[in-house]
Amino acid sequence: MRPRASWGLVPAALLSASAVLLFGVREPLPGYALLAAAVGLAFVIDRALFKDLLLLAIGLLIISAISVEADISYPNMALMGAVLTLAVLVPYLLSRYAFGDHAIRFPIRTGQRWTPLERWYLPLVLLLGYLILPTYFIRSGAYQNWPAVTAPDEIARLFVGVGFVGIWDELFFICTAFTLLRRHFPDWQANLLQAVIFTSFLWELGYQSWGPLMTFPFALLQGYTFALTKSLTYVVLVHLLFDAVVFLVIVHAHTRDWLPIFLY
Repeated sequence: MRPRASWGLVPAALLSASAVLLFGVREPLPGYALLAAAVGLAFVIDRALFKDLLLLAIGLLIISAISVEADISYPNMALMGAVLTLAVLVPYLLSRYAFGDHAIRFPIRTGQRWTPLERWYLPLVLLLGYLILPTYFIRSGAYQNWPAVTAPDEIARLFVGVGFVGIWDELFFICTAFTLLRRHFPDWQANLLQAVIFTSFLWELGYQSWGPLMTFPFALLQGYTFALTKSLTYVVLVHLLFDAVVFLVIVHAHTRDWLPIFLY
């Protein structure tokens, strides 16, 4: 049993707060200072925690090297794809080969059948997306953070971009951040910490206005679902179903004659 309160929560909270500065309010210097303070304090408090926070800090540093605002131009998609891939790959390789503990895993096949509740949750995700997302994107104006797409290749790039980021979210925030944090803290604390980072990233991506009221609970649900199912495949499927509605709503929001199927 992990303690409900420990000094290790201080550097972990500082690391999560650094993501707010780096991605939420876009203040890189204070963000890097907070990130350094988190890693340094962890080194003093707990060397095992230091190693795991260092892995997360490296991932955040890699992500912060670019803007993650929605831009579906070919050069930016290639750059963003490469950087986000490195943000997952580098901590994984360091954990596996430098630290030798193989803490970060990506459980695609668990050998466990989905329960009836897990099966019913999937259409529920689609329904919730249909009910919530049009109102959020259109009434808040957040859809304007994504480019209007009308040409076939633009629509395809938006579809691929939304899907790629959705999969990456689960690889980094759940399989990396949440997994590393729950080695040191109770699941509910680790989940709150990763949800702050998750929400900060999505803010810069474009989920602004009252978006955090939606993205923070979604991040918590994804962490809880992963802890329950232990399946990357399942949480990715949940995310992609939600993102499928995101894609359709963005297309409709920019060109209201297309896909007039939403209520808002």
